[in-house]
Amino acid sequence: MQHSQTDKTLALAGIYQAAILVKAIATTGNVADAHLASILETLFRFDANKVMDVYGDVSTVKKGLKVLSDQLSGNTENMDMDITRYVIKLLHLEKALRKSPQMMDKLSDELEKTQSKVDYFHVSHENIVASLADIYQQNISPIGAKIMVQGEEIYLSQNNNANKIRALLFAGIRSAVLWRQCGGSRLQLLFSRKKYIESARQLLK
Repeated sequence: MQHSQTDKTLALAGIYQAAILVKAIATTGNVADAHLASILETLFRFDANKVMDVYGDVSTVKKGLKVLSDQLSGNTENMDMDITRYVIKLLHLEKALRKSPQMMDKLSDELEKTQSKVDYFHVSHENIVASLADIYQQNISPIGAKIMVQGEEIYLSQNNNANKIRALLFAGIRSAVLWRQCGGSRLQLLFSRKKYIESARQLLK
């Protein structure tokens, strides 16, 4: 299936969105429940026919689109190296996962099991977040270099925040997988930046 530049931009923005929320929790201890829920819901949209269906609406990745545009345009005033680092690390983890189809199948199975809980709890409920964090910690963390999240120890040491961060990293991996499926590559980020920037700006209109 041929994917458009819009599809690739949405998926890349999904990675950025997850990274932005990770930083927010690590540095402030807070993230809007609606923002957390909307990106975590992407983990359970297994049979989406279109990329937009995975995210539901552009608003899900609105912050991601803005930061993506700023970062790729070389806007040093708004450059955030923590977010850039998280995005790069998530792409590295996706690459490692791609080499293990068995692990991808296992993750799908684990998510399907967790889906039954979502029928009873909201996706951002602490029980669901804890389940997603556990799946990430047990299955994804061991396959590559650990993502070192920078922030305030007072927030990072809280178990609920640690779970949210792991769940968000899991959602970032989901978007990274989708981006690759859409034909995204790191070479494009070097040589096709203008296409991503223009697409992001169009989506933000």
